[in-house]
Amino acid sequence: MASITLKDEKIVGERWAVLIENGQGKAGQIYKDTEKYIRETNAPGVEVEMVKAKTSWLKGLFGGERDYMLVTTESLKDFRVLIGARDYGNNLDVHAFTTCEPGYFKKSFSSALSGGDEKALSYALDIFQQQDLSAFRTVVYGCLDKAANTLTQSLNQDLSKIQQKQKGFLGI
Repeated sequence: MASITLKDEKIVGERWAVLIENGQGKAGQIYKDTEKYIRETNAPGVEVEMVKAKTSWLKGLFGGERDYMLVTTESLKDFRVLIGARDYGNNLDVHAFTTCEPGYFKKSFSSALSGGDEKALSYALDIFQQQDLSAFRTVVYGCLDKAANTLTQSLNQDLSKIQQKQKGFLGI
């Protein structure tokens, strides 16, 4: 399993989260079903992989890492969706968020051109790229929602009656 550091990543766009009662131990099912549903969409250039994520190399050294499903799209390499599922007491905390993390050279060039904003070039999307990003996120979040629905139904729960959180850019 690959390892990534989320130190400089910023959440952009929407976030999605749900706490599934008595879902402890079911993270693997969320990951498996979400990947299956994403692959079934045949979305162009979309890749899925499991990663170990940490917020810094030092925290990772001391065990501060979590498993995530990393979903990327070839057409917008700076943007990615991270899906997490972890036990939280007897429950399963399932969440997803979109991040933007340009590469070193793009960050440097962007910072030089914009007077310090490392992500300015990444955010300068034309209308087609905005449409692609919207479709990418809609597919991924929709597949996660479907996987969460599958799990809650197997637990005799109704996901529509469980409070879900969705927030936009900086919607805290």
